[in-house]
Amino acid sequence: MAFPERFSNLPDYAFPRLRKLLDAHAPGGEPIAMTIGEPRHPMPDFVGPILAANLSGFGVYPPNDGTPELLSAITAWIKQRYTASLAEDQVMVLNGTREGLYNALIATCPETKNGARPVVLMPNPFYQVYAVAALTVGAEPVYVPATASTGFLPDYASLPAEVLNRVAVAYICSPSNPQGAVASRDYWKTLLGLAEKHDFLIFADECYSEIWRSAPPPGALEMAAEIGADAERVFTFHSLSKRSNLPGLRSGFVAGGREGIARMRKLRSFAGAPLPLPIQRVSEAAWADETHVTENRGLYQEKFRAADEIFKGLQGFSGPEGGFFLWLPVEDGEAAALKLWRETGVRALPGAYLSRDAGGQNPGKNYLRVALVAPKEEMQRGLIQLRDCLYG
Repeated sequence: MAFPERFSNLPDYAFPRLRKLLDAHAPGGEPIAMTIGEPRHPMPDFVGPILAANLSGFGVYPPNDGTPELLSAITAWIKQRYTASLAEDQVMVLNGTREGLYNALIATCPETKNGARPVVLMPNPFYQVYAVAALTVGAEPVYVPATASTGFLPDYASLPAEVLNRVAVAYICSPSNPQGAVASRDYWKTLLGLAEKHDFLIFADECYSEIWRSAPPPGALEMAAEIGADAERVFTFHSLSKRSNLPGLRSGFVAGGREGIARMRKLRSFAGAPLPLPIQRVSEAAWADETHVTENRGLYQEKFRAADEIFKGLQGFSGPEGGFFLWLPVEDGEAAALKLWRETGVRALPGAYLSRDAGGQNPGKNYLRVALVAPKEEMQRGLIQLRDCLYG
């Protein structure tokens, strides 16, 4: 039986690769997991009561695009956070952002761009769904280094015109995963100008937008409105997973141009799965409440300060401006992760597992990604063991 060749060279997902690397070896101490970005702070108190009050909603088919109340809560939050006014038909509810980041490309990427195979730009390293989405639609994924020399964000403007003229969509994550870099206002303006000049869409993955060190990151919708960009140019993706410590709720949204959202809604009506109604009711409350978000952010800011103190003086260390990962420099990420596990029991992710070889180099090879999601005391214990093992 024949299978599609476009996925034949796709490496295993990061975490199965990590299990192959580590699980044949005994841990050198009590295991401490610092690999997966699964928030472990308390979820909001209102989740249980709202879910219980709406259990009967599991007995009906839910609205495919989101309840009017949920869409209203989301557009109100967008207005409050980014001063951007969107109608409810410019928003669609998602089963988490991964679903949206994948299906949005299917709904919007053309078969050709300027008579040639379309290009999808993505930072390198990157969230792996970007590449799989590009391969699914037959586009050419172009991996653009996001390294210390570029502020850990991709310099799309440095690409040659023959590539830019074929770009259909550019993915950008801010705050970035894994490095925690925040796109500045000038960065957004440059990217939006590039998209206008070369006629491509921007998919802004902003699921870490509410976890920041010192100032709220500017957003794609905010900057598009400020400079008067084409409303169909930008689509932003947000989630309750990190913002509200609800990764198992699988609830998020995509917002942007009316025509693009209509295409995504149409695709979903055939091939998507709407959120169950009780989950939509919880989501309404979560987007409408900022108190729990502020408390959650405060916990991460404490962790940033703790990590800064533990790694103070380490050459190449830079604490994140947003998100909840450390991007730690090492000689070889795989070798460091294996040494760390065998000698301490601390589990971290090699940066190369989040990157692709491009131009003969893998920009994640000399890094470890470390998630700051555990309770503060456990996190500090893991970071101290990591420091003493790898840098002592």
